Amino acid sequence: MNLTDIPGVKPFDEMIPEECNLTLPQLTTLQMNITYRCNLACKHCHLQCGPQRQEMMSQETMQDCLTVFARHGFSTIDITGGAPELNPHLPWLLQQTRQQGIHTMLRTNLTILKQADYRSYPELYANSQVELIASLPFYTAKDNDRQRGEGVFADSIEMLQRFNELGYGRESALRLNLVYNPGGAFLPPPQASLAQEYRRRLEDQYGIVFNDLYAITNNPLGRFAAFLERSNNLTGYMQRLYNAFNPAAAYNMMCRSQISVGCDGALYDCDFNQAAQLPIAGRLTIHDLLTQPLKVRQIAFGNHCYACTAGCGSSCGGATA
Repeated sequence: MNLTDIPGVKPFDEMIPEECNLTLPQLTTLQMNITYRCNLACKHCHLQCGPQRQEMMSQETMQDCLTVFARHGFSTIDITGGAPELNPHLPWLLQQTRQQGIHTMLRTNLTILKQADYRSYPELYANSQVELIASLPFYTAKDNDRQRGEGVFADSIEMLQRFNELGYGRESALRLNLVYNPGGAFLPPPQASLAQEYRRRLEDQYGIVFNDLYAITNNPLGRFAAFLERSNNLTGYMQRLYNAFNPAAAYNMMCRSQISVGCDGALYDCDFNQAAQLPIAGRLTIHDLLTQPLKVRQIAFGNHCYACTAGCGSSCGGATA
């Protein structure tokens, strides 16, 4: 079912305040999706990442991103995937961001770091002072593994303990943030109270500490959309998002302050628009921004955007309202 055909759900761009149709004058975050390949195939993945995906950002495109970052006054690089570790140019990229003093965030599923080829990466991250955003959809093995696969929770706990040993979550320069995703067709609970429960459970049972918890609403795209359709929940879920629409969350949508770069250098307003194959206005690439100004632009919206404005709002950095 097309998301525009849901009964009782108006087009998203008819709902948001007019001023939220545009990006802010100065963007802060350059998000780089450097591969769709992943060792996992999580049920909530909007990009349908997995072991069979071949998309991989080249080192040349990474260099274009670094040049555009400096030229257009961004303050943060956000590296995502797939599993970013599966791109062989990642160590080079982190060397460059460290040398250039760029605040760099990296999204990891943790489990990839158990594999022999990546066991040195925790030290690489610490030495590069990378801010980590680690996926841990729930604090119990049963609920976590139901989304991500058998045994994933145990591996994730082991790697979080390793990061704590390296100073992550304890030292100011080594921030460790966790990500919660709902295990079904429902909205996240309030982020602050959920963070308290995560802290209590993880520290009491495993001695794990972390900085922030990001509660992210599952977006009705990709593998999660397929799950919703198979379970006859797509219509109900979209109506739930629509009925929970919060105009205040629209002002802080991540698409207003960032730009997202696909593996091939194509530009999008956000990572969800990559999944929706909804390119940036003008269909620009990162290479185009080497010579063109980055102007205030009209944001490309679809009904999947209701996931970012429902309830407390949702973004790659968690709640927005």
